Amino acid sequence: MNITLDPDSPTPPYEQVRLAIAALAADGTLAAGTKLPPVRHLATDLGLAVNTVARAYKELEQAGLVETRGRAGTVITARATGTSQRAQKAALAYAETTRSLGIPADTALALVRAALDAG
Repeated sequence: MNITLDPDSPTPPYEQVRLAIAALAADGTLAAGTKLPPVRHLATDLGLAVNTVARAYKELEQAGLVETRGRAGTVITARATGTSQRAQKAALAYAETTRSLGIPADTALALVRAALDAG
């Protein structure tokens, strides 16, 4: 995840992080279900205090753009990406089906690409 902060900006760092993650989700860079880095890791990467990143995550969660799943981490929601719940459920069902059939992920993705290209 590529986030660049502007130390000279009047926008507080937590808000810059929040806006950057929201924008990455909205433009499709971060797809629905993408796991965000742990707060401590992102804080270290960005040279910020842990509480600064935690506040950004908290505000993203309050807006419904991320969902915190305890030890499973924080993930981008379908709402953040503009992806419908129906499309997300279809993708999850496809993933479960291909896993149960023993189809490797690369092959499953190739099948989807071929189907999309054919349509």
